[in-house]
Amino acid sequence: MNKILVSQCQAICESDLPAISNISNILAILFHEYKDVNWAGLYFYDPKNNRCVLGPFQGNVACTRIPYGKGVVGTCAEKKETILVEDVHQFAGHIACDSASNSELVVPLIKDGILYAILDLDSVVTGYFNEDIKETVEEVSALLSDLVSTHKQWI
Repeated sequence: MNKILVSQCQAICESDLPAISNISNILAILFHEYKDVNWAGLYFYDPKNNRCVLGPFQGNVACTRIPYGKGVVGTCAEKKETILVEDVHQFAGHIACDSASNSELVVPLIKDGILYAILDLDSVVTGYFNEDIKETVEEVSALLSDLVSTHKQWI
């Protein structure tokens, strides 16, 4: 695990700032720390409409709504577990928001048993994400889960 990256994410969070400010800075760290990541962002879970809706991100324009259980993000929302996809073109039902993306790592943001969002990282490199990156991102996701759970009106 990259403890320095986790420490950076913790250090930039300021309790007197809106959660969205801290979330945006964490996403910027993730986007710039991993050189082959071409997209880093959140999809907020919308239980009323049973879908995931685009939140703050770094990278190219993205899909704005992803149905629950569809694509990597929607599957992560449904299973409520981290999914590491080495080759998105081999993932049944993959939703291609950016044709340059070849691998993906998604982590559910859950607090007190409630799914709030999905953290989504895409890479241009097939097989880019490994166990070390996964562990680091899951650690950062714990911080993000705390932040997204503080504001109930994302959707």
